[in-house]
Amino acid sequence: MSFTLIYITNPSVETAENIAHQLLEKKLVACANIFPISSVYWWQGNIESDKEVVLIVKTSNKLLPKVSQFVTSIHPYTTPCILHWQVNANPEYETWIQEQVLGDIL
Repeated sequence: MSFTLIYITNPSVETAENIAHQLLEKKLVACANIFPISSVYWWQGNIESDKEVVLIVKTSNKLLPKVSQFVTSIHPYTTPCILHWQVNANPEYETWIQEQVLGDIL
């Protein structure tokens, strides 16, 4: 068994918390981690520097498309960063993730 980590950059803690809460309420993710970062990147022909906030959410592999679509629909960025990795953890944690998002299906 495995699950998916999704890394999403945000302009503020408030935005990250709002997205996390909506994903949790919809049972699309099991949990979320939020932390500040400094970003340097190309945007519209210029190198930009900003303080951002990363939201990392954990979900089942099956729900990745739904999570990505939902985040894109509510995210304030024109081009949101939504990266994902399929990962493994201890079996008890992986089972917990699956139960939180797919509990009614399992």
